[in-house]
Amino acid sequence: MIAPDSRGFSLERGFFLAFLMIVSLVFAWLIAPFFGAIVWAVVAAIVFAPLTDWLTATLGGRRNLATVLTLLVILLAVILPTVLLGGALLQQAAGLYAKIKSGKIDFDLVIFQIEGRLPNWVQQQLAGYGLTDFAAVRARIAEGAVKSFDSLAGRAFSLGQSVFGLLATLGIMLYLCFFLLRDGRTIVAKVEHAIPLLPEYRRALFDKFAAVVRATIKGSLVVAVLQGLIGGLIVWGLGIGGALLWGVLMGAFSLLPAIGTGIVWVPMALYLLATGAIWQGIALALCGFFIISSVDNVVKPILVGRDTQMPDYVVLISTFGGLELFGFNGLVVGPVIAAMFIATWEIFSRSRDAHRGIGPR
Repeated sequence: MIAPDSRGFSLERGFFLAFLMIVSLVFAWLIAPFFGAIVWAVVAAIVFAPLTDWLTATLGGRRNLATVLTLLVILLAVILPTVLLGGALLQQAAGLYAKIKSGKIDFDLVIFQIEGRLPNWVQQQLAGYGLTDFAAVRARIAEGAVKSFDSLAGRAFSLGQSVFGLLATLGIMLYLCFFLLRDGRTIVAKVEHAIPLLPEYRRALFDKFAAVVRATIKGSLVVAVLQGLIGGLIVWGLGIGGALLWGVLMGAFSLLPAIGTGIVWVPMALYLLATGAIWQGIALALCGFFIISSVDNVVKPILVGRDTQMPDYVVLISTFGGLELFGFNGLVVGPVIAAMFIATWEIFSRSRDAHRGIGPR
């Protein structure tokens, strides 16, 4: 029997691997415009897979029907409330923006009122740092606030113009989610089999991926919704205008590690105290500290297992990096990339120790 030419075999294998890489890169470039839809379809499939499995068992193995019912749950419980909330938020933000442009809300006057109510010792401390030109400070803050609202208004307007694109993305997400929910195990098995790693390493990577996605959704988005809802209700109960807007801002900032909702309610409480609304300022500060902020400490450990946690500094950097590179999608993509980075290096370390005959650490 004649052995195959090793040089020819190596050339063919090298050509095939290069072709495989090129085709994969071109395919990634092809689906890049739908990156957001793909990300959230995968996230929804991972989070709602247990519901699909339960419905399948309840319906006697009718997987297609179970998947359709799961999509209805996603549509009615997640997507529809988000759309309604977004519409109400845009309406409230537009009203606030109109008041700013018309001069009904004057940032310069607001800052002047706060300045006049500062205690003497605070003014002396500011003077010690050379911060005595309050007029210039007021002008800069007012100008920055107006520019920020102008930018937000422009983004909201462009968002309203791209409704068709959003609907198309939503349709693609739901369509892809259907197949991921129905055939998820088969797809995962094929992808896992194609990865050139030992079975235990492949399983570890996939388990880590799913765990981080679930932890991000349950431990971040659910907590953000709760904090935003509670914060909005507290603001509304205190008779402060724009409760929906402030609640959404609290929920949004609660997604950012090491920042949290305090960046919203602390300045609000200080403003209320400085402008004479003493009891409202004190009530907001107490509710913010003891109720809004405690949600993160109480609810997150219940929703997220400790074994899925990453160091806080890694979560912070990966979340900010993900948001910077991928926009809102980076809220999930950033921590997942960080988790894959850590898991891959852990696998490499275990593999190296195994070759050296060193036991597990």
